[in-house]
Amino acid sequence: MTTRQEAPDEEHLRFALTLDPELVEEGASHVWSPYSVGAVLGLLASGAGGDTLKELVDLVAPASGDPRGHLEVLDAAVEAADGLDLATLNGLYVPADLPLRARFEERVAAQPDAEVDRVDFRGDSEGVRTRVNGRVSDVTRGLIPELLAPGTVHPDVRMLLVNALWVKLVWAQPFDPSLTRDLDFHAPDRTHRVPAMRRTGSLTHAEHAGLRMVTLEGEHGLALDVIVPDSPGSARAPLPPLTPRVLRGLYQARRKEQVTLALPRFTVQTDTALLDPLAATPARVRTLATDAADFGGISDEPLKVDAIVHQAVLRVDEKGAEGAAATAAVMLMSAAVPPPPKEFLVDQPFLFVLRRRGAILFTGRVTDPVDPGPAA
Repeated sequence: MTTRQEAPDEEHLRFALTLDPELVEEGASHVWSPYSVGAVLGLLASGAGGDTLKELVDLVAPASGDPRGHLEVLDAAVEAADGLDLATLNGLYVPADLPLRARFEERVAAQPDAEVDRVDFRGDSEGVRTRVNGRVSDVTRGLIPELLAPGTVHPDVRMLLVNALWVKLVWAQPFDPSLTRDLDFHAPDRTHRVPAMRRTGSLTHAEHAGLRMVTLEGEHGLALDVIVPDSPGSARAPLPPLTPRVLRGLYQARRKEQVTLALPRFTVQTDTALLDPLAATPARVRTLATDAADFGGISDEPLKVDAIVHQAVLRVDEKGAEGAAATAAVMLMSAAVPPPPKEFLVDQPFLFVLRRRGAILFTGRVTDPVDPGPAA
């Protein structure tokens, strides 16, 4: 039977899978949050003009040309619901002498869990760094204790734009920890034993374009997709990049089927500087970091981006998944008989997508799982 489930918004999916290849290091696991990065880039786009706006829109909203629609998709993904374990922060931190455009300040203030505050970069840059890190740590439940490294915030900073996200997904059908047992995992440079959670039953499964996908569902529309090459046994194919067309095809091919699943517990954490990856995308998002940057929709004062930093962490175990992410833009002044269950053996590098409604909250890959330990 087929299954009806939400898939990511088309433009958001394209943004996520356009930037993702620029963040991959060959042979390494990684995770990042298209939601968190997209929130910061969308707000920057809403205050940009000229080539700065064109490049940002070409990345986050190429079809509509309107970053407001991009932000609406993200806002819907973090909409509060009773019992939903999810927290966010959208913070704007500026000195008292920076004249902000009222429309931009109102736009930030309208974001979920917004915080607009006047701070003293020149007189107490370390205090500002400590305070913002503390806010991010609070929101992410301590999973991201230091988004802004020493030296990131200095007296010349004129604006900080920060997004943070924490979400906890509890499986609709938790794994039985007593069934967890070791599995030979074939990493790029070794084969070794890792603890793998196991389940047999009705799961959402798809096959398309040489890939297979299984979806683990939680409450409130949260779901984790796990994607592997369709190459069992010794003929394992390399893990390919995920394209919008292929992921759409997988979502369209989803069906409820009997599946025997073996999935490693894993934790993955990544700390990324984003300016170079953004410049390497087809949209060539680079003007925002030059003296030619146009952020006239934010302030009369000429501004440019000095750095965009991003951290993300995701842990998956028998009970569910817990993820946290944070992004900061640092700105300066510029010049029938049921068939046998299908085996879904995750014993090689795999991709993952954690999503809610129209937005991808986390995506990445695991090339060699790091075991977080059994569910507490």
